[in-house]
Amino acid sequence: MSRKVRLGIIGFGTQGSMYAKFIKNGMVPNMEIGGIVDIHPEKRDAAAKEFNAPVHEDYQSLLAGGDVDAVVTTVPHYLHPEIGIAALKAGIHALVEKPAGVYTKQVRELNEFAGRHPELTFGIMFNQRNNPLYQRIKQIVDAGEIGRIRRTNWIITTWWRPQGYYEQSAWRATWGGEGGGVLVNQAPHQLDLWQWICGTPKSVYSKVAYGFRRDIAVEDEVTAVVDFGDGATGTFVTAVHDLVGTDRLEILGDQGKIVVDGSKSATVTRLVKDERELSDAMGMDDVRKLFMGEMDPTAYYTQEVIEFDSAWGTQHSGVLENFAANILDGTPLLAPGSDGINGVRLANAIHLSSWLGEEVPLDFEEDLYLTELNKRIRSEGKFPERAAATTAG
Repeated sequence: MSRKVRLGIIGFGTQGSMYAKFIKNGMVPNMEIGGIVDIHPEKRDAAAKEFNAPVHEDYQSLLAGGDVDAVVTTVPHYLHPEIGIAALKAGIHALVEKPAGVYTKQVRELNEFAGRHPELTFGIMFNQRNNPLYQRIKQIVDAGEIGRIRRTNWIITTWWRPQGYYEQSAWRATWGGEGGGVLVNQAPHQLDLWQWICGTPKSVYSKVAYGFRRDIAVEDEVTAVVDFGDGATGTFVTAVHDLVGTDRLEILGDQGKIVVDGSKSATVTRLVKDERELSDAMGMDDVRKLFMGEMDPTAYYTQEVIEFDSAWGTQHSGVLENFAANILDGTPLLAPGSDGINGVRLANAIHLSSWLGEEVPLDFEEDLYLTELNKRIRSEGKFPERAAATTAG
């Protein structure tokens, strides 16, 4: 292998072309373009002209060509496991885009196949894990600085999309082509970060609207309540019809609280003692001061505001660089590919809860989810139903 990882970019759309530009512009110093795949001739012509790289009309010819050490799958969601498995089977490292797939059964197959090939690097493009703000928040939570998590809420509605957005492609916002709406298109990063920082829920109950404010078959608004166990709960709210939009994450612990606004700044409150200890130690005079607005907050907590500057593109390019470094020298992955199933599983559970009208455990029956998904694909009448196993497996 050369000193640089030769990357094959499978899918030359918005993401694929962006990654190619990052590499061309030197933002990923340990990587070079080994080949580009797209099914559209005009995109292949544009890629060959701009990047002077071999182009292919299908991923199979790229994998067989011997020009790449690794691939990234910038293709529709259903194809990520299929192409990931095919790459690993060919002895080529795989970086899959988010989400790792549409339903857990296909993602589990990808994970199991990758697990049988530990000599190959398997990653996922969770670029928000490369956001220094969320990295710092995870450090604070993991270190126990706000105690045990008691409640966490994320409202993320900064995804406003007009009707024309959904009409640009026949596969978009369909069960058979995309596999869902806001949960599989816009929100996978938040579903990952939420669990990366706060842990995996045990169950979920959801109210989901399908085609509520947009003329689409899939979900455009979601409200989910999760149970983390031991009394800890959480809510996740997302939508595509809020023109102004809100991005606010709150994590309440028994010794503090973190509030993140706009994924740009975080206010961290650290209590001097456990909240119950502070409550039990308050006498009537303290209560009077509280009601009169005379309480001295510095006697109970400190606050810190955290902000980081992050240049556009560095989060994505950082994941590419980290992926290449893992291949070249074993640098630990920011986002191991096996983690991709977590967000898919939560999205599936949210869908399934709304379809069944009941609380659903995170270890739900995968065959039941696939059956319910195929009912909706069959009702659309536009795409083939999905199988339990990928064709590459």
